[in-house]
Amino acid sequence: MLKRILALFVAFPIGAILVAIAVSNRQPVALILDPFRPDNPALSIELPFYLYLLGALVVGVILGGTAAWMGQSRWRQTARAQGQRAARWQAEADRLTREREASATANAATRNDLAIASH
Repeated sequence: MLKRILALFVAFPIGAILVAIAVSNRQPVALILDPFRPDNPALSIELPFYLYLLGALVVGVILGGTAAWMGQSRWRQTARAQGQRAARWQAEADRLTREREASATANAATRNDLAIASH
């Protein structure tokens, strides 16, 4: 709960700063993708500056999330293997419980038969 509150105290100011940047950087800026002829580029994009900033932020978040996800793959694989192992042990415990109950039922029936035969 404390992490969530702390995250909100961090996220709201960051959001406010992003909105302020977007409002103050609305002028168009040319992104020139032709390094050999910058004065007469073959490929250029003209967008408001804040779109470049937000685009870089989105790309950074995606790359960071992908790197974290790839770094956690070993732990996910271990958790998956442990889950399968736990399921096997649970199935074995269920099987043994059923066998014990069946054996107890058979023993009780045998005792009842012996008690009836002895009277």
